[in-house]
Amino acid sequence: MSQPQLPENRRASLYSSAAILWRSVKLGFKTLWMHRLRSLLTMLGIVFGVCSVISMLAIGEGASYEARQQIRALGSTNIIVRSVKPPDTGGATQGTSRVSEYGITYRDVSRIRATLPSVRVLVPARAVRANVWRDDRTIDCTIRGTVPWYPEMRNHLVDHGRFFSEEEYEGVANVAVIGSEAAAALFPFGNFMGTSVRIGSQYYRIIGVMQPESGNGDSEAPEGNAVGRGAEYTMYIPLTAARDRFGETIVRRTSGSFEAERVELHEVTVQVSSEEEVVEAAAIVSEILAGLHTKQDYEVVVPLQLLRQAEETQRIFNIVLGAIAAISLLVGGIGIMNIMLASVTERTREIGIRRALGAKKRDIVRQFLIETVILSASGGVIGVIFGVTIPWVIQWYANMATIVTPFSAILAFGISALIGVVFGIYPAMRAAAMDPVEALRHE
Repeated sequence: MSQPQLPENRRASLYSSAAILWRSVKLGFKTLWMHRLRSLLTMLGIVFGVCSVISMLAIGEGASYEARQQIRALGSTNIIVRSVKPPDTGGATQGTSRVSEYGITYRDVSRIRATLPSVRVLVPARAVRANVWRDDRTIDCTIRGTVPWYPEMRNHLVDHGRFFSEEEYEGVANVAVIGSEAAAALFPFGNFMGTSVRIGSQYYRIIGVMQPESGNGDSEAPEGNAVGRGAEYTMYIPLTAARDRFGETIVRRTSGSFEAERVELHEVTVQVSSEEEVVEAAAIVSEILAGLHTKQDYEVVVPLQLLRQAEETQRIFNIVLGAIAAISLLVGGIGIMNIMLASVTERTREIGIRRALGAKKRDIVRQFLIETVILSASGGVIGVIFGVTIPWVIQWYANMATIVTPFSAILAFGISALIGVVFGIYPAMRAAAMDPVEALRHE
């Protein structure tokens, strides 16, 4: 079936309109090129505005993405309970000895498991600072005692080799999985699998290397506050081995005084069946611990709530950054209006001649609007190019994550084009409203 054909007069009208529009665009480019320095300076406001919108949103999105990834690494269905050293009530003085006991206990773990039927699995963990030796190399390391299912629970997987098994856990085996940073420091040539490292008088066989950490808080400081960062390097051993080799008391000696801290567990990760149960389960865990502890020596962290807070903060952050950057676009639009008003004054006689030769008001309006749109759109294109390039440069040289979203580029360019229309309407209408006779008399 043949396609319907447009009437001959309708096609002629469309061709004529397209030809007029194309002539106006060419004339606009020619006029702006005659004053290219002024046109370039006028575009700079739009360029900087579009560039700042894209760059600021990219930096904000990158920072938010890293924060969300770190929170997601903790697990959206996890509840993390950490030991926190309460404030000292009367510190150790010269020549005194003191033993303080605080934090999460195995009794707490048993009570949580018995009270919460929705709990799927628990990951108890204990951390101790110690020097790890390999031949003549040594590092200050956080020795983390945990369970075989730790990698799946905490989304921190093994990069090379394997994690220790349940048989090795039950058998209190001297096996270890080291962090990637520790592997690089102790084994610069990469021959780490099957070798042994020494902690005190004990030797541990290396069976795997973990993936690089993403700031998920695994390396907590065992002394004082498990929430803080510990050593730069981390090594994972069975929790049974950690209890047997290091005990549950951390001793610190200073000149003339002795201080010891007894902490059974530095951290416990509780996993429930679904995200819908997380908030209610966290409240129950808090109630259980409040009944078992006479002092606030623990904290309950809910990654799902942190993730929602981070997402809400990101939305507010984007609005603020976008508003600040949009001010630059507004300033650029004011600059375009100012220049176009000056152009109307300079071209008064030209406008009079065109009106005398038969140009209508809409022709004058179209001509000036085309010139403002060319200015703003050209500035928008250049701004998008710089806006995409600058975040890449920041990420490359400052090692800061930046994410340029297509939405931010389209939004910034769309606003710049809209500004050209909005701020060009008044100068165009003013030009069209001129009396042709008075315009021809203008010198």
